[in-house]
Amino acid sequence: MPSNVRSRARERNSVLSRPEFMSLNHQPLCGGGPTESRGSSRRLGQLKHQTSQQSEEPTDRGSKDRRESNKMPEEDCMQLNPSFKGIAMNSLLAIDICLSKRMGVCAYTSSSWGGCRSMVALLALTGHGITWIIGTIVCLTRSNTLAGQEVLVNLLLALILDVMTVAGVQRLVKRRGPWEMTPSFLDCVAMDLYSFPAAHASRAAMVSKFLLSHLVLAVPLRILLVLWAFLVGMSRVLLGKHHLTDMVCGFALGMLHFSLMETVWLSSNTCQTLISISTLSWSPFF
Repeated sequence: MPSNVRSRARERNSVLSRPEFMSLNHQPLCGGGPTESRGSSRRLGQLKHQTSQQSEEPTDRGSKDRRESNKMPEEDCMQLNPSFKGIAMNSLLAIDICLSKRMGVCAYTSSSWGGCRSMVALLALTGHGITWIIGTIVCLTRSNTLAGQEVLVNLLLALILDVMTVAGVQRLVKRRGPWEMTPSFLDCVAMDLYSFPAAHASRAAMVSKFLLSHLVLAVPLRILLVLWAFLVGMSRVLLGKHHLTDMVCGFALGMLHFSLMETVWLSSNTCQTLISISTLSWSPFF
């Protein structure tokens, strides 16, 4: 019997000394073999390598994960299920861009209507802000009637208002044209750098309405004036400078400028005072 007890105790000790039962012993075994020490050192090396890789990950990835975890589920639902208004607006913008690109037949000399580019550019030049401002000033210096000077001064102020307003809206929206083109020198001078709204269309609509209201013209001339305004707006679309919606909004903005100028119309005396100040011939004390 004592021999059987001793043999059982030796078997129990041999079983507990195996590597898979090392965690069951409260006291560490001092007589571990070389294979056990080699395996434990390998496991420690792997743990250290994993922790070093985790510490070397970039911080921006962690911040991105935190942003994704903090994102509300409602935002994902809004992106996956857009509203009808958003779908309609995106569809209209896509149609506008597609039609504007197809209508830009004079955008480059290699385009389908590239041979007419110079003629279309000349037509667009007739609606440029610099052209109209310089022409109005020249006519004002050669006008001898009070009524003509009154109309020309108000027209000059309307042109300045149009240039400043369109430039401000373009700076605010910063919409690019359908074709990537650098603005010309005259466009930079007139601050016509972006696409929305079309400055030429706004100016043409305002000038044509202004002349139709304050000049006595025959019916053929009135029809030609309206046709000129429409062709000036279309010329910028054919040149690839503006979208169709830019042209339409430009026409609407030009009519708004005309209505505003009619509201604040300057009288003949005020116009004469402004002319005297500008020519340095005003003498209020004499």
